[in-house]
Amino acid sequence: MAAPVKVYGPPLSTAVSRVLACLLEKDVEFQLVPVNMAKGEHKNPDYLKIQPFGQVPAFQDESITIFESRAICRYICEKYADRGNKNLYSMNPLVKASIEQWLEAEGQSYNPPSSTLVFQLAFAPRMNIKQDEAQIKLNDQKLLKVLDVYDQRLESSRFLAGDEFTLADLSHLPNTHYLVSVGNRGEAFSSRKNVDRWWNEISSRDSWKKVVEMQKSK
Repeated sequence: MAAPVKVYGPPLSTAVSRVLACLLEKDVEFQLVPVNMAKGEHKNPDYLKIQPFGQVPAFQDESITIFESRAICRYICEKYADRGNKNLYSMNPLVKASIEQWLEAEGQSYNPPSSTLVFQLAFAPRMNIKQDEAQIKLNDQKLLKVLDVYDQRLESSRFLAGDEFTLADLSHLPNTHYLVSVGNRGEAFSSRKNVDRWWNEISSRDSWKKVVEMQKSK
């Protein structure tokens, strides 16, 4: 039996939790390898061999190492195409193009404001870093504009890329979870009927519930 893949990093990391959700959706056995970032373990020479930028996650599948969470998720879906949720990253070129389109939207349009807000609202207080109110205000405005586009899209589509839950939806889970559960930004989502329906559906998936439990246990 093949050894489980390894994911390096804490579940509390948004990027690590993205990979964990993907592995759970695909029913791929994995080993979570702790990386104590407070002690600088992500800057150790051995770790930098598998993640040259000294960030999390890093991913190992036998002799293969990959970094960057979205690339890792794509690899998992391609390598284990016959496992778990087969709709996560479709083999149909047209459907895959739609998934890629919304993955790109997540990375380029949704992630920048949401990541800034997650840091300012959720992580800065934990790290005793003063919150930047100007950054919060600016990125709140940017996020709302993105959510308006999403709400329009989700009026005619159950999920972002179509009628099936895919990697495009999954990739939004980590940042949105922090914004809603810690950042007091739930109204930005609940006040948009279609976004609200979508978020309630994707956040109630068993895979994501398991990731949240892993976060709570750390």
